[in-house]
Amino acid sequence: MSTALALVIIVAVAYLATHVAFDWAARRFLIVSGAEYLLLGILVGPQVSGLVTAHTIDSFAPLTTLALGWVGAIVGTQFRIPELVRIPGVMFRLAFAEALATLGVVGGLLGLALMWLFDLTPALAAVPAIALGGIAAVSAPAGIEVVARHTGARGPIVRQLQVCTAIDALVAIVAVGLLACVQRPPADGGVRPLTPTEWAVVSVALGLVGGALFHLFLGRERNVDRLVISLGGAVILISGAAAYLQLSPLLAAMVFGATLANTSRSRAEIGETLARGERPFYFVLLIFAGIAWQPSAREWAVPVVLFLLTRAVGKIGGARLGARLAGTLPVFGAHWGRALLGQGGLALALAFDYVQQGGSPLSNIVFTAAIASVLLTDLSSAHLVQATVLPLLESEVSPRRVAARFLTPRSREQAAGRPTAGGD
Repeated sequence: MSTALALVIIVAVAYLATHVAFDWAARRFLIVSGAEYLLLGILVGPQVSGLVTAHTIDSFAPLTTLALGWVGAIVGTQFRIPELVRIPGVMFRLAFAEALATLGVVGGLLGLALMWLFDLTPALAAVPAIALGGIAAVSAPAGIEVVARHTGARGPIVRQLQVCTAIDALVAIVAVGLLACVQRPPADGGVRPLTPTEWAVVSVALGLVGGALFHLFLGRERNVDRLVISLGGAVILISGAAAYLQLSPLLAAMVFGATLANTSRSRAEIGETLARGERPFYFVLLIFAGIAWQPSAREWAVPVVLFLLTRAVGKIGGARLGARLAGTLPVFGAHWGRALLGQGGLALALAFDYVQQGGSPLSNIVFTAAIASVLLTDLSSAHLVQATVLPLLESEVSPRRVAARFLTPRSREQAAGRPTAGGD
C-alpha cells in the first residue's frame, strides 16, 4: 500500500472515529475537538513514527492550499457590511484594541528576544516576530460557541467575544499576508520587480476578481451540490494563484469570502456550504500541520515559552486596557480577556502559511510556537470561556449601564417598549 493511500485512510478513520466521540465530549465536558488531530499528525509524521514522509505532504500540496483557502473564505464571510453596521462601535474599538495590543506586545518582545538569542539584525528579527504577533492575536471561536450552546449564555459579553474573534482573525491574516508581500523574492529577468505595496494590491485583487467572477457566473445559484463544486473550484483557483505567486492564500481567500458575502444573492447558501466543509478541512489541516512539523535546529524552547507568556499578557492586558479606555470594565470586568486565550486551527493555518513563504526566517520556531499554543489551549478554551462568562451573567450588572454603552438610541427605545421614529 502506498504512503499516500495510507495517509488518506488514516485521515478518514481518524475523522470517523472522533466525530461522534468528541461531539459527545464537547457537550458533556466542554472539550473542543482539534488537538487530537494535531497529535495524530505528529505521531505518524517523520519526526516520530515515520509512517508518512515529508515528500508525501508535497504531493498533497493542492489539498493543503485548498484547506487554507477554505479557512480564509470562512473568515471573510463574517464581514458583511449590513450586519457589521448594526454592531455598536464600542465593540469594534474593544476588539481592535485587544488584537493590536496582543500583536504589538508579542511582536515587540519576541523581536527583542530573537535579536538577543540568535544575533539577528532588527529587520530580520522583525519578520518572525510579526508572524508570531499575528498568530498570537488569533482567538478560537469554537470554545465560545460550545459554551453558548451548553449554557444558553447570551448578552453583551458573548457578543463581544464573537466580535473579538472575527477582528482577531482579520488582524492576524492581514499581518501575515503583508509579510508575504514584503518577503517575496524579486522576479528574475530585466523587468522592474513589484514593490511590497503593489504585491499587497495583487493579493487583494485576487480575492476581488475571484468574487466578482463567481458573482457574475454563479451569483444566482442556490443548489447546494453545485455550490460545493463551484466554491471548491473558486477557492482552489484563488488560493492556488496566491500560492503560485508566493503570496498568502489566506488573505486572498478572505477577501474572496467577504466579496461573496456582500454581493451574492445566495449568501446564505454560500455560508452554509462553507460551514459544512469547515470541519473536514480544519481537521485535514491539523493533521498535515502535525506531519509537516520539524523541530528547529536552533534552541527553540526559550522563544516558544516567551511566546506563550507574552500572548497571555497581551490578551488579558490588552482586553483590560481596551475596556478601561472604553469605560466598559463594570460590564466585562478586568479579566474578560481570559476567554480569548484559546487558539484554534486558524493559528496553525497562519503558521503553515508563514512556513510556505519562501525564505521565511526561523520558520520552524514559529511553527513550533503555534503548535505548542494550540495543544495547551485547545482543550481548555471552553472552560476558560465558561469561567469568564458565567460570573458576569450571574452578577448584578446594571441594565441601564449596559444599555448606555451598547445600545443605540433607537434600540433603547425599542428595549423600553416605546415606539420609535418610523415605526408602526
